[in-house]
Amino acid sequence: MKHIVSVSLGTSRRDHKAEAEFAGEKFLIERRGVNGDLRKAKSLLRELDGKVDVIGLGGLDVYIYSKHGRFALREGLELLETLKETPAVDGSGLKNTLEAEVVSFIAKDPRFSLKGKKVMMVCAMDRFGMAEAFVNEGAETMFGDLIFSMGKDSPIYSLEELAVWADRLLPEISKLPLAFIYPMGKRQDEPSKNKFPQYYEWADYIAGDFHYIRKYLPPRIPGKIIVTNTVTPANVEDLKSRGAEYLIATTPDLAGRSFGTNVLEAVFVALLGKPWTDIKPEDYLSLIKRLNLKPRIEKLN
Repeated sequence: MKHIVSVSLGTSRRDHKAEAEFAGEKFLIERRGVNGDLRKAKSLLRELDGKVDVIGLGGLDVYIYSKHGRFALREGLELLETLKETPAVDGSGLKNTLEAEVVSFIAKDPRFSLKGKKVMMVCAMDRFGMAEAFVNEGAETMFGDLIFSMGKDSPIYSLEELAVWADRLLPEISKLPLAFIYPMGKRQDEPSKNKFPQYYEWADYIAGDFHYIRKYLPPRIPGKIIVTNTVTPANVEDLKSRGAEYLIATTPDLAGRSFGTNVLEAVFVALLGKPWTDIKPEDYLSLIKRLNLKPRIEKLN
């Protein structure tokens, strides 16, 4: 049995363990949160190094993307470089392949329509594949990178404008502590702040990282379609109580919850048997088709 562990900078309250089978291989999959403690994360990584098959780095990105390139976040890179034997991934490979495939999949589903629909992507720089796919499917897409990562009331309405902001900000953002741009540890347990409700109200679809979605989530979001991942049963009930119509999770349900893309990417690396740096998008796409992976679609109201 292959052993996958996700070491997450998120809250330990979301920890989970499951067994699953992919392509005939059995997997034990765990998620271990360190409550935003970078030193604890490094200690846990050293403890696991050489003892598990692949490690997923959760609650963070090592790499974020713009239309013109890739930027490494300093603290994310520090965690990656802590490991000497066990390969590690941050989920970015699947964000740019699987999640784009999910958007194409739902666009063909008769229950949904994307052409002309309004999509709010809470952060596109960490999910550029999904962002581009929504635009390509004809959705009117708004990118909330400045809103949700910086609290700045400045929506972005095109990939071209997003690229300008990315090229301007990412070289400096990449040097900042991860906690500056992403809710980590106990901040993930804080109640949602009803801020910027106009953008939630504007959107037909609310898409992207769940913690960013939840950050300013209004008390009521009737009829909204949520496209995200890493949701627990409590998260699903919360969305249901607020009136969301559908949940579309980009990763499959494993023993009652959807794990992050870093977990599924770790599974892919274990199955492919290649170094992460050698894996191409076509490798991911081929394995997605081989495993017949489909998004988890749940009617909430």
